[in-house]
Amino acid sequence: MEKSPLIKVKGFFFSIFAGLDRQLGLILLGLAAVGFFTFLSASQNTPVQIAEELRNLALSFVVMWIVSRIPPKWLEMGAVWIYGFGVALLIAVAAFGLIKKGARRWLNIGVVIQPSEIMKIAMPLMLAWYFQRREGIQKNWDYAVAAIILAIPVFLIARQPDLGTALLVFAAGLYVIILAGLPWKWILPFVVLGVIGILLIIIFGSTICAHDVVWPLVHNYQKHRVCTLLDPTSDPLGKGFHTIQSMIAIGSGGFFGKGWFQGTQAHLEFIPEKHTDFVFAVFAEEFGFLGNLVLIVLFFALIKRGLTISVSAPTLFTRLLGGAISLIFFTYAFVNIGMVTGLLPVVGVPLPLLSYGGTALVTLGFGAGILMSIHRHRRLVQS
Repeated sequence: MEKSPLIKVKGFFFSIFAGLDRQLGLILLGLAAVGFFTFLSASQNTPVQIAEELRNLALSFVVMWIVSRIPPKWLEMGAVWIYGFGVALLIAVAAFGLIKKGARRWLNIGVVIQPSEIMKIAMPLMLAWYFQRREGIQKNWDYAVAAIILAIPVFLIARQPDLGTALLVFAAGLYVIILAGLPWKWILPFVVLGVIGILLIIIFGSTICAHDVVWPLVHNYQKHRVCTLLDPTSDPLGKGFHTIQSMIAIGSGGFFGKGWFQGTQAHLEFIPEKHTDFVFAVFAEEFGFLGNLVLIVLFFALIKRGLTISVSAPTLFTRLLGGAISLIFFTYAFVNIGMVTGLLPVVGVPLPLLSYGGTALVTLGFGAGILMSIHRHRRLVQS
């Protein structure tokens, strides 16, 4: 008996999404919905069109679906090539890249691309491949080799300069190294030094932030960002303007928020970059503490589901890769929210699925696709 058209369409629909992790998919759809409704308000009086945001979101989910169909073994086989290609592009950027706003970050190969974005995925791929190859024969010096593999692209990205992307790439690689078994006795000294350094900056901030004090290995704008973090009111109409206005927006939202499209800080143009890096300030003002709580729960659920998929992965490569990808989502959210609330310096790190931007959404879609691939092919192996 021939199947009805409705049954055929239903069967085709289910075949498209077969094997995908439903929980992860629903969480991502929830964040995308929150991001889209926030964008409708945040994009008011900006040149950005709604169609562009819908296109970016659709492209992100298409990339996720395509990557979910790629077996993790293929990703493992291509890891070295992807990493090498990414580093080669970074070297090309350093040699003859395009300069915009004082930074050399882009490359024109017919279309203008930002190669540093590739390394957010290429770095955990490469290090997960390396530790997979060393499984069972791993030595302490393997961590030194991994550190060199990590340092090369981080250095190339930091000198563009692009501190935000360098931080994300460094974090992506560091997560793999830690998950691969880096001893805590090696980690703790760096943690202690970091805490001491932060305390010294806080205690002697007024002295080291003086105009005639030069910080070694740091650009002037990076020094200003750290000093502005310590005291935004020191330059309320300049470097501290972003932080002060975003904190006012978040505080004025109260518990329930002012309501959708009712945020005064955003719609009276007090929040710069309100549809990109500072979109959380718009969301917090309009939906308040309650909305923030829902958003943080969604991010927590995303990270938890990603780690759950990673723990049950069949190989060391997929466990390390999935764990690192999950923690990259955490880093994006933590750094962006910390930046907007005045707890961290201002860096160009978007809020996943909320901030407008095609490149970042495609990168995040690729990462989500890897998690879907790990889940899907684990089920195929078990069946």
